[in-house]
Amino acid sequence: MPLAGAFVLVTTAAASAFAQSPGTPQPKPSKSAAYYHAAMGHLYSELAAQYGGRGEYVTKAIDNYKLAMRYDPETGSLAQELAELYLQSGQIRSAVNEFEEVVKRNPDDVNGHRILGRLYTARIRGEGQQARVNDEALKLAIAQHEKVGEMAPRDLENWLMLGRLQKLAQNSNASEKAYKKALAMDPENEDALTGLAMVYSDLGDTTSASQVLKRVADKNPSLRTLTALAAAYEQLKDYKAAAETYGRALELNKDPDLKRAYAQALFAGDDLDKAAGVFQELATEDSNDLLAVLRLSQIYRQKRDFAKADEFAKRATKLDPNNLEIQYNEVSLLEAQGKTNDAIARLKEILGALPKKPDSISEKSNRMILLERLGILYRLTDQTASAVATFREIVELDPEAGGRAYAQIIDALRAGKDYAAAEKESKAALAKYPNDRIVKTVVANVHSDLSHFKEAEAILKSMLDGKGDRETWISIAQIHEKSKTFAEMAKAIDEADKLSKTDEEKENIYFLRGAMYERMKKYDLAEEQFRLALKLNPQSASALNYLGYMLADRNVRLPEALEMVQKAVSMEPGNGAFLDSLGWVYFRLNRLDDAAENLRQSIARSGRDATVHDHLGDVYNSQSKIKEAIAQWERAVQEMHASAPSDLDPSEMAKIQKKLDSAKVRQAKEMGAGKKN
Repeated sequence: MPLAGAFVLVTTAAASAFAQSPGTPQPKPSKSAAYYHAAMGHLYSELAAQYGGRGEYVTKAIDNYKLAMRYDPETGSLAQELAELYLQSGQIRSAVNEFEEVVKRNPDDVNGHRILGRLYTARIRGEGQQARVNDEALKLAIAQHEKVGEMAPRDLENWLMLGRLQKLAQNSNASEKAYKKALAMDPENEDALTGLAMVYSDLGDTTSASQVLKRVADKNPSLRTLTALAAAYEQLKDYKAAAETYGRALELNKDPDLKRAYAQALFAGDDLDKAAGVFQELATEDSNDLLAVLRLSQIYRQKRDFAKADEFAKRATKLDPNNLEIQYNEVSLLEAQGKTNDAIARLKEILGALPKKPDSISEKSNRMILLERLGILYRLTDQTASAVATFREIVELDPEAGGRAYAQIIDALRAGKDYAAAEKESKAALAKYPNDRIVKTVVANVHSDLSHFKEAEAILKSMLDGKGDRETWISIAQIHEKSKTFAEMAKAIDEADKLSKTDEEKENIYFLRGAMYERMKKYDLAEEQFRLALKLNPQSASALNYLGYMLADRNVRLPEALEMVQKAVSMEPGNGAFLDSLGWVYFRLNRLDDAAENLRQSIARSGRDATVHDHLGDVYNSQSKIKEAIAQWERAVQEMHASAPSDLDPSEMAKIQKKLDSAKVRQAKEMGAGKKN
């Protein structure tokens, strides 16, 4: 033992002089010598740690690592271990000075660059999780690792570190390049694949991110990769895949937070029964689990089980009565039950308890969300003036959100059929927010309402810049639908189709084509498109409603029409258009009481639709309720006159007017006959 110790002392002393002398020739590479000195460096570093950082052991460890690097300059891990030793022993400043001098004297010393890179990296962040990034240290660290990349292009760990640093510096393209260099050497490297996936996520390419993460998860389904993959699926809004992946992660770890994430993915993916089961388990395991209780209320609200929804809503309120999300759920529950005026009152009560001029960004954001919802509820209940006033409050609260708020103001005026005011607001909004896409879209809609179709199309085409072109082409198609220029509408849909990637986007294209063919009275082609939409999404309430209404309007296959529209209404029971469709199917089936009830419900949700009043007039006429039929047809004519010029259909108005005149004649005859009797 004494002899071995003496040998080590002589060797390490030589190593110190040998490693630090710039004139010392590079020894002949020797893996065995490098391994020996690396082992001794590791031994002394452990002894230093064991004896409280004893300087003698630290020095011997440093000397041995330096000598190991001289025998094997290609193994980057030796430099990393030495750098770590400097960091652990608190010698960062002196180490930086030493190795800055080393690379200055010898720019080709790859290990000098490696160690400097590691030391600079250690200085990027200060103490604590919230410490700010030291941009200068980050820049220096990147420069050193880039130099190592040039000198040692096969250093896998260096490329991984460079990828991480470039990502931290928000240099996504450079980070992607570094990770791909690592993958060229090790195609299945988990760190490189995971890092690359996160870069793709930063770039907004969540499809590529999920593909890369799936490779990792399939090869090595660790908790880390599975949760990252599930999060990527959530960003892609592929909640079914997210839930399946969280389920796999749960098999590895029964952590409650992971279980909540699993339940959330099920909830977001509309797998309500399974989500309810998992949230119920969470609520049972912890009666104070606020999220579980709230989600159960929301699930039962969507399932139309209002008794249970209310039960869980009250439990949530008891747990945290001041929680805004819980209070907002109360509003949604009232609205779902058709108690819109009560929902408005509750929302006003919530807003009244909040500061009108909030100090924090979060408080301001919350108030704006609530104001927007209140404005929408006012608009849906034909309270146009109140809706406009509410949206104007958003502009006053945050002028930066003015574009969106102005768009809501204009839409409220359009819904209230005040097209002159809508046009005036459009001009003001466009002058104030000339580059706001939402403003430009709604201004184009106003032009379309007023039959200024060329102006509408010009505004929309000015927005084609490669960023939101799919949505813009859809808006252009809708302009051509109003102008009945169906050949141009078809071209616009084709352009949107080229940019449609997901099933949801494809479904929307089929629906648009179906509506176009229906307007062209090409009913077989229309049905084919609606069937394609339903093949992609059997739960498409809009496609079910439109196809069902189309069949009923033609008075064909009424049982099938009824089934489709009933399904649509069950999914959106508060949708006035769907209720109108259901009433019309019942009318065709001669179920007049059911027809009248659904049409009255439709009018209660929005009384400005001439078609619904016309339908209810037909029902009352068939029930021999002539007075009531006349009232509905008069209202239909009134609403037609108030409609947008582009929506005015003289032939339809003539049909209603003819029915109205005939009913009045009939009423006069009946009254005359009554007087004679």
